[in-house]
Amino acid sequence: MPAGLSDFEGCWRLSRRIHDARVGQDGHAEGRMELISHGSGLRYFEDVLLHLPGQKPIPGTRSYIWREEASGISVHFDDGRPFHLIEMGEFEPRALHLCDPDRYEVEYDFADWPVWGVTWTVTGPRKDYRMETLFVREKLRG
Repeated sequence: MPAGLSDFEGCWRLSRRIHDARVGQDGHAEGRMELISHGSGLRYFEDVLLHLPGQKPIPGTRSYIWREEASGISVHFDDGRPFHLIEMGEFEPRALHLCDPDRYEVEYDFADWPVWGVTWTVTGPRKDYRMETLFVREKLRG
């Protein structure tokens, strides 16, 4: 289980499954995520290729800022707005982000650390999907 922010620093391969119940569609993404030093925390940056049925692969990126706090790791949007808190010391910490009218529930899974997972369940008037991501640390080249 990770003890704190520094345990996440580095490069990770990611594999993501997405089930969109609203449109009855499953997709998947493969890519890479880096957590690199940024000010007093780490910058999360992912680069993926999303595969949806009947469509050409779609490239995508995502960026957040992670900061160590007394109660865990605070995750912020790129512009500094707070997103959610990852409570350290638990194998499956959970958090909630309300973005009216949508609800974003997240569960982290550190039971097989350093392999770890994140599951998002998102609901709202136009959203109803589950997104599961598995992260595996890349081996250092040497």
